[in-house]
Amino acid sequence: MTFQGRWSAAIGGGACALLVVLWSAAAGLKDGGAVVTGAPEVLYAPEDKPADRLVALYKGARHEIFIATYGLTYPPVVKALVAAKKRGVDVRIITDRGKLDDRNQRSALETLRLAGVPIRINRHDGLMHMKQVVVDDLVNTSGSMNQTSSAALFNDERLDILHDAASTQRAKEKFLKMWADHARYEDWR
Repeated sequence: MTFQGRWSAAIGGGACALLVVLWSAAAGLKDGGAVVTGAPEVLYAPEDKPADRLVALYKGARHEIFIATYGLTYPPVVKALVAAKKRGVDVRIITDRGKLDDRNQRSALETLRLAGVPIRINRHDGLMHMKQVVVDDLVNTSGSMNQTSSAALFNDERLDILHDAASTQRAKEKFLKMWADHARYEDWR
């Protein structure tokens, strides 16, 4: 008798099937055993060079890069985003209006805007303090890290890269909801 047969006989077929379904859901498996989630990448700055990992994600993007971040000044990130836009990737950025006083932020955003990247800023009183990226409906990021030179080279930061369809879809929906909210966000010119 197989293990499954012994297990079924021991606890009853219905309970066994339920346990397999629960285990499959927890393990991120669908019918046929296809993995639909992957282990997150947890990177710490400066030692793990998370900004360079973001650059690699941007270089590999094929369809879209949606960024919601407080700060964006790291030159390799700006360069990778401009290159993605030139490849035809839909690149969009939401950032905080208060950061426009930062000369480096303004310069990075000017470069991106000149490349055709649309940028929106918050109109509301709170900060646009999110640090989130969505790439190609496949990957999303979270953590404490802004995409700045300080975060990449000096600060203690964390970047989580999630290879998970469900959380990526939710992150994309949140980004698009903010993007479409003209009462809270406006185009930056």
